Amino acid sequence: MREDVRGELSLAELAQSVNLSVWRLCHIFKSDVGMPPIRYLRLLRMERAKHLLESSFLSVKEIAFQVGLNDESHFVRDFKSTYGFSPALYRTHFKNNSATEEHNGSNNGNGDQPGKLRQQLIQIAKHTALPLHVFICLYSTLQLDVWTSIGF
Repeated sequence: MREDVRGELSLAELAQSVNLSVWRLCHIFKSDVGMPPIRYLRLLRMERAKHLLESSFLSVKEIAFQVGLNDESHFVRDFKSTYGFSPALYRTHFKNNSATEEHNGSNNGNGDQPGKLRQQLIQIAKHTALPLHVFICLYSTLQLDVWTSIGF
C-alpha cells in the first residue's frame, strides 16, 4: 500500500495473496495497525498528498490523481477532514511558514536544527489521524535521515 497509493485496493485480492479470508485479514490488520485497511490507505493517500503539496507545484487536481482519487471534490473533502485545511489553503500556509523561517534565519546552522525538527514532528503528529506508532513508522520510512539527525 505504501509503495503505490494510487492502486485500487481489493480486499479480496489482498486477502487471497496472504491466504486469509477478507474478514480475518481485516481483523488482523486492525489489531496490528489500529484501523481497517481502507482507512489506512486513505491516510496514506492524504500523507502523500500533503507531501506533494509541500514539495511540488502540481495543481490540486493533479495531486488528487497522483494519490489515486479521480474526483477533486472528494479529495478536497478528505484532505480537509484529515488536516483541517483545504489542500490549497494548506499549501499557502506551508509556503508562508517556510518563507518566514528562511527570512528569520532558522536554517543558520547554529546547532538548533534537531530541536526544531523535533518540534515540527510533534506538530505533524498532532495533526495526523494516524496512531502514533503508525505515524512514526510511516514517517521514518519517508524521512529516515531526519530521524537520525534528531537522535531517534
